[in-house]
Amino acid sequence: MLTDLRRAELERLLRRYDLVLVVQQDGESITGSFWGDSEAGIVGHNVYARPDTPVHSLLHETCHTVCMSTARRQSLHKDAGGDNLEEAAVCYLQILLADELEAVGSERLMTDMDAWGYSFRLGSTAAWFEHDAEDARNWLIDNRLIDSRGKPTYRLGR
Repeated sequence: MLTDLRRAELERLLRRYDLVLVVQQDGESITGSFWGDSEAGIVGHNVYARPDTPVHSLLHETCHTVCMSTARRQSLHKDAGGDNLEEAAVCYLQILLADELEAVGSERLMTDMDAWGYSFRLGSTAAWFEHDAEDARNWLIDNRLIDSRGKPTYRLGR
């Protein structure tokens, strides 16, 4: 949950992408949330969350915003859209960014993704990431969102 994180650390990560974290009050409907309940929301360059928002949800919606084109981002409200390959790239990038957060890390995030219900052919997020995500990795490299070593470039999609 958002409460597990150092807010300044998370805000710093989002700022690297020119994104803004907007934390809403407990019980309040999250602005721009596609799934509702405690799931993060996105509108333009803003990522919305509550204290009970799961970390995987916050990173997932952040990565949708990062991966989409400038034109889509300008009209973004709730539904990130995109195709299956972009969705895979979003999942891949959120795993990489989890390592940027001291209290999270990729291992914990992949466990959280499995618990929430992410579904991959190989049965788990970790198996997908390690053995079946080459297309997602290549998409991120081709779009200059990670470098050839698999490190985030902190650029937004064009």
